[in-house]
Parts: sequence; structure tokens; C-alpha cells
Amino acid sequence: MLALLLAGVIASGVGVVYARHQSRALFVQLQSLLSERDALNIEWGQLQLEQSTLATHGRIERLATERLDMHVPAHDEIILVKP
Repeated sequence: MLALLLAGVIASGVGVVYARHQSRALFVQLQSLLSERDALNIEWGQLQLEQSTLATHGRIERLATERLDMHVPAHDEIILVKP
């Protein structure tokens, strides 16, 4: 009977150690994933800022003028097409 109780106590102790180890391993994994999430959130914010900077009206107009030689048409260059 004593041997059975001793085996039960040892098995319980091993189970507690294993559960504690799993808990710590999962906590480390959680911290790693939270750090990755924070880094991705920072990158997302930077990309949104970059997109808003690149899509400003003034920049688009300047690029159209410089690269594509576009200009605002004069009054006599405008042709109205009626359906």
C-alpha cells in the first residue's frame, strides 16, 4: 500500500512539473507573439503614413506635370461631348 501511495505522489509531482514547464513555454510563446504583433502594428502605421504621404493631391499633380507633361487645359482646349 505504501509503495502505491509513493508512486502516486511521484507521478503527481512529475505531472505538476510537466504542467509548470508547459505553462512557462506557452507564456514565452505568448510574449514572442505579442512582440511580433506590436512590431507589425508599428509597421502598419508606418505604411499607412507613407501611403497618405505618397497620395497627396499636390504630389500627384507635381508628378503628372513633371513626368507626364500634363497640364490643366485652357478654356479653348475643353470640348464638351453631349450624349
